Amino acid sequence: MGLLNRSKDDKGTHKFQMHERLMSFGDDSWIENESGDKVYKSDGKAMRMRKTFILEDHSGKNLAEIKERVLTVRDKMSIKLPDGRSATVHKKLIGIRDRYKVEMDGGEDLHAHGNIADHEYEIEKDGDTIATVSKKWFRVRDTYGIEILDGEDDVLLLAVTICIDALSDE
Repeated sequence: MGLLNRSKDDKGTHKFQMHERLMSFGDDSWIENESGDKVYKSDGKAMRMRKTFILEDHSGKNLAEIKERVLTVRDKMSIKLPDGRSATVHKKLIGIRDRYKVEMDGGEDLHAHGNIADHEYEIEKDGDTIATVSKKWFRVRDTYGIEILDGEDDVLLLAVTICIDALSDE
């Protein structure tokens, strides 16, 4: 996949480890960096009418609010960031491969494609891979990694990954 085969001269990346059960409705789970430090927490809100997750930093600061959009023709989730930016994630209905579109309000749209169910996919912007999701990096069951290109928004891309995981479980 895209970022795994980059040479040392290319831009660096940030790597994170997530657990499949992270997206469980009502559960809290930590997202770790490549050193094993707990850097983000996904707080799944159980007492809500729709799926809701809050992505927090290690001190509990709200970095993103992720909500299921109800009463839509196709399943969608919205992401709201504290700086006012927002995005909508939905599955594309065309083709047999899993494809998701991330519509950024006032920004460039993102596209995710690959084997979503097996956590082997890429997220692209303008045709360039900016993040890779893979289970192959870990021997631990129900664990997968996200490798994000330097200069990209880690919080946004982690939130997109949470949305895709939650939508693909439906």
